[in-house]
Amino acid sequence: MTVTKTLRILIADDHAMMRGALAKWLEDVDNVQVVDAVSNADDALSVAVRERPDIVLMDIDMPGLGCFSAARSITAQSPETSIIFVSAFYHDRYIEQALAVEAAGYVTKSEPPDKLIDAIQTVAAGGVYFSPEVQSRITVDSEGAKLTNPVQTRVSSLTRRELEVVRYIARGMLNKEIAQLMGISAKTVEQHTFHLMTKLDIHNRVELARFAIREGLAEA
Repeated sequence: MTVTKTLRILIADDHAMMRGALAKWLEDVDNVQVVDAVSNADDALSVAVRERPDIVLMDIDMPGLGCFSAARSITAQSPETSIIFVSAFYHDRYIEQALAVEAAGYVTKSEPPDKLIDAIQTVAAGGVYFSPEVQSRITVDSEGAKLTNPVQTRVSSLTRRELEVVRYIARGMLNKEIAQLMGISAKTVEQHTFHLMTKLDIHNRVELARFAIREGLAEA
């Protein structure tokens, strides 16, 4: 279904070439207006709250604030805005987190460009769109969408807050920097870090960072 009203789109991707090419291409689509194209999730959150676009196209692997945290904040502060993740990655962990923040779409970068337009139009009409590689891993039932065969790992035992903290640790951020991004105290960050090490049977912050990097958490 094609939506006839002008759709206001915000692009968030840290690759300048990708961001610029996508913005230029979308501007040529009849009912699409690109309100901004930003390079990180922090700016995506700021612009989305100010501009209240219909859709945010958000890359998953960007510096600064985690994309899933940003998505959660965007939809909380601008409920009319839908999130479509656009990524080269489609690990189960990413899909699970995208579903957890109630993303309306997840498009892989291997898809042809016209599929992104399909995703935008579908989401604007109130539907959801997932690329075939993502759709094949999802089951939809009365409780909503979820991974068909979730893998139980040490990572899956972590809470949303713990995952957020360990991602920032993996990126080499200090407690003070993490606290500022998350809007909590440095002492609370220390407590989360202690609980993480206890839960994962890891004995220092360096080992914790290495674990997170091995698990790909620094990318999320």
